[in-house]
Parts: sequence; structure tokens; C-alpha cells
Amino acid sequence: MAWMIYGASGHTGHLVTELAAARGLRPVLAGRSAQRLRPIADRFGLEYRVFDLVSPAAVREGLRGIDAVAHCAGPFSATARPMVDACLAAGVHYLDITGEIDVFEDVYARHAEAERAGVVLLPGAGFDVVPTDCVAAVLAERLPRANYLDLAFSAHVALGPGTVKTVIEGAGDGGRARVDGTLRHVALGHKRVTAAFPAGERVVTAIPWGDVSSAYRSTGIPNITTYTVVPGGTVLPAFQRIGAPLLRRATVQRAARSVADRVVRRGAELDSRGGSQVWGEARDPSGRRVTMTLRGPNALPLTADGVVRSAERLAAGEVPPGAHTPSTAFGARFAAELDGVELGEPVQT
Repeated sequence: MAWMIYGASGHTGHLVTELAAARGLRPVLAGRSAQRLRPIADRFGLEYRVFDLVSPAAVREGLRGIDAVAHCAGPFSATARPMVDACLAAGVHYLDITGEIDVFEDVYARHAEAERAGVVLLPGAGFDVVPTDCVAAVLAERLPRANYLDLAFSAHVALGPGTVKTVIEGAGDGGRARVDGTLRHVALGHKRVTAAFPAGERVVTAIPWGDVSSAYRSTGIPNITTYTVVPGGTVLPAFQRIGAPLLRRATVQRAARSVADRVVRRGAELDSRGGSQVWGEARDPSGRRVTMTLRGPNALPLTADGVVRSAERLAAGEVPPGAHTPSTAFGARFAAELDGVELGEPVQT
């Protein structure tokens, strides 16, 4: 079985490559720049291929002989569709590390197409959204009639240029939440709750996170809000009123993305500082509540581990075709298989 890391010279792709090589695996590296790929391929003794995503024929040729591709080149609003198109045409399984809500929705909409092609589509195989998705799935198993779900995380995150550009792109759109089964735009920071993380309680603020799409697909719970620790979170509504209109301007977007390319460093070493925590609470119409937590490494090593394990399993043909979340592909407790992750037991109140 052969699998590929596309975007291997980028911030996260480089970390995935390092971890795969450390485990004795030999993925094929790929991306747009031979100049950036060659030193990485030489360092680990790996094959590399150079192609961009502009020409569908070039992408299909680049995927020749590959069973699964780990797509690590964002922003995925621009790059996911051409790679998914090529994977469906070539019969190659697809996973990515997106956190972009609209990308999740676009990929899930191609479920029937993926089934017909015999292909697995798995967006969000990193910190977005493996730990939170698995917490959501376990809570739904414990409380099958749940109609509300809150998910919160706290993590140390070092951002690469692709991730920064994704954040910039979405900054003008405000918040998102799942309300009565429908994705809706809401005010940024429209809710604040107290999350009982393993390390202690923290006030968390509502943000748009991939689980408003993925957790709905995993659980069917119709009302989902996602949160994180935001210093000064009370100012987010004011930011949306004042700053968001500016960030929706194309000229501002272009300038900000250009700064990200110049300023944010690429190819950082695997960052093991700090850690991550997840808290989730599900509620049903009778008033029952179930909570649980997860503790793990920070976002970067967790992402690299999730991608490597997922790619191996997809390449081995272990997952039925179709569009999946991490928990529908590998089970509700998949996160507990990752290095350093401790999945707490659900507590009903």
C-alpha cells in the first residue's frame, strides 16, 4: 500500500513527514515546489513528486499508484475540491486537516459520489476535529436522545502560514452554530459557558469550529455550539461589528495573506510544549446531562499522529467508502489510540 503527503513542505505536512519517517513509514511526498520538497525527501530518503492542483490531469497523474493521500496544503477552501475531484476520478482515498466548516459541508455532500467511486473522503483528520469529534460521538452513544451539544477545547497552537491564511479568510464571516439541524451564522462570541476541563474550570467563548458540521454528521444532534478559551472573549461581538466588515474586503484579504506568507515561518520542528484539553456536554429533552473530557498533547503532535494513523488505515482499505468523520471511520474512541491521549469516562447528571 502506498500513501502520499501532499503539501509535505508546508508547516503541518513537514511534521507529518517527520513522524511518518520516525515510525519507519515511507510515504510519497508531493507539492508544488521541487526546491522545497527536495531537501525533505533527501533527508528521509523518500520519493517526491511535483505537481500543482490547477490541472486535473496533472493531479490524477501525480496520484498514480497511490492508495491514499493526506492533503495538508491549505487554505482548503481553495485546495480541497480539486484534490477531492482527482481522488474520486483516480480511486484514491482522501483525508485532510481542514477546520473549515464549508469545506466539511462540501465534502460530506459528496458521500454518494464517493460510495460509487469506492473512495473514502475524510476531512478533519487532525486536531480539527479528531478529539472533539470522538468526544461528541461517545456522548451521543451515552445519551442517544440528546438534542443539545456543547464542545470546548483549550490548546497550545503554533500556526503555519496555511492555517493563518485560513483564519484570515474566515475572520470576516463571524460565528457559526448548528441550530435545529441547520448551520447558521451567529454573532462571534455569542455565547460563553464554563467548561470543566481536566485541569480545572475555564470560561470559554463560542467560536466557529469544524464540529458544527462534523459532530452533526457523527451524532445527528441538532443543536451544536463550539467554544474555546479566548482572552478578552467579551470583546468579540464588538470586533465583529467593527473589524469584520473591513476583513471582508478583497484588498484587505490579499494584503493579510501576503503578510502571512512572508512572516509566518514554515517547516517548524514538532512542537511538544503544553497540551490540549476537550470538554463536552450533551443534554436531552428530559433534562439529563452527560459530560466528559479528553486530555492530550498539543495540536501539532496530535494532528501529525492523527494523519499518519488515518492514512495508514485508509491505504489498507479498512474503512467503507463514503464521506466520513473520524469517529464514523474509526470508531468513537479512535482519539484514545493516539499517543498521549486520555479519554475520560462520561458522567451523567
